[in-house]
Amino acid sequence: MFQQITILGTGLLGASIAMAVRKHSLSERIVSWSRSPHTRARCADAEWCDQVHESPAEAVEGSGLVVLCTPVQTIVPLLAEIAPRLDKDSIVTDVGSTKQNICAGAQALQAPGFTFIGSHPMAGSEQSGMDSARSDLFSSAACILTPEHCTPAEKTARLRSFWEKLGMTIHEMSPRQHDETIAHISHLPHLLATTLCNALTKKPQDWALLAGGGLRDTTRIAAGDPALWRQILSDNREAVLQGMEGLEKELAAFRRILAENDEAALQKALASGKAYREGLRP
Repeated sequence: MFQQITILGTGLLGASIAMAVRKHSLSERIVSWSRSPHTRARCADAEWCDQVHESPAEAVEGSGLVVLCTPVQTIVPLLAEIAPRLDKDSIVTDVGSTKQNICAGAQALQAPGFTFIGSHPMAGSEQSGMDSARSDLFSSAACILTPEHCTPAEKTARLRSFWEKLGMTIHEMSPRQHDETIAHISHLPHLLATTLCNALTKKPQDWALLAGGGLRDTTRIAAGDPALWRQILSDNREAVLQGMEGLEKELAAFRRILAENDEAALQKALASGKAYREGLRP
């Protein structure tokens, strides 16, 4: 699809994208950059990387597609740094978990020539770093695109095709719709898992020795990188706060049901939760 693709940030998502691009032969050359000299050295030895640069501006020269895979609050400053060196007609996208601030910042920077289109591949894990990367990370997962009204349709179609060739199912929505949706289906679950873990830290330590799969499943995502999630929750603060209001109402309703010993209502609430869980895509 592209003669050259540049990956800026080669952690879990960035390295996985590069691996998948190589696996599916979507680019003749894969160029990378990382802030860490150690990571750059590892990229230079990786089968999926053809060239590593010491600066992001150098890395984007000649690329038809540039993918920004750094933490959300660094994406706009990074785009500002590389903008003068981007090739005419190149597509720039990201993998950030928030979109309103990123897309607004990109629109303010965008000059004639390159096109920025927000992407959010709904793939990953509580693991981080290049060691956790794999070429099939995106297979059968959803990806959200957030093109603006002024985004050229052919550029959106080309980026859509790129993610589809990695095995993803594509959805399009506005940056605001994205942030509201993801606050509920991704950011709130992380906050809940973390809150449960924090509550349990105040209980006897030996309780953890008794925990089974239920606690592990429920709290798995709390193992995510705190620095990364601090940026995500801060950047999407308003939507997360709105989501928390609805969650607090649900908790209050459960508290009332238990306090009143209303077994019929309890059964109904549990059945409703079970039905939603069973309806999630595999």
